[in-house]
Amino acid sequence: MSIKRLTSLILAFAALLAAPLNAQDREVPYWASLRFDEVNLRVGPSEQYRIDWVYKRRGLPVVVVRVVEGWRLVRDPDGAQGWVSESQLVLNRSAIVVGEGLAAMRDTPADNGALKWNAQPGVVGKLGDCQLGWCEFDVGGRVGWVMAARLWGAGEP
Repeated sequence: MSIKRLTSLILAFAALLAAPLNAQDREVPYWASLRFDEVNLRVGPSEQYRIDWVYKRRGLPVVVVRVVEGWRLVRDPDGAQGWVSESQLVLNRSAIVVGEGLAAMRDTPADNGALKWNAQPGVVGKLGDCQLGWCEFDVGGRVGWVMAARLWGAGEP
């Protein structure tokens, strides 16, 4: 094996290792989702601070607004803020249905798309592509297009 090829392999391997370590070291604000069924929200950035709230909603979208040594200051859909360990978050995009009444999930990103399902406010799902004011939204395998204005977690944080 040539020195050039060996160097290329070492650099590629190093890049693969570094990517997960820096996955959440990004410019704030950014979207994240709760990794587990229970996540503690603390009043400060360490386990020494008291728990202010316990989320019981895997996949709930949050906005990361500040980063401090393994901790993330997050804002939830209700506007509450607190600190969460970075290990409790994933970068997978999710959204929660907001607003009054049912949110139509349509087969195309348009008002005249066939109605597939209705989602109640508070329903959390995986966020897909967004276009023309609509976002693909997956709730337990039921996928449809929902108006972006009805989804907290769509768009820029």
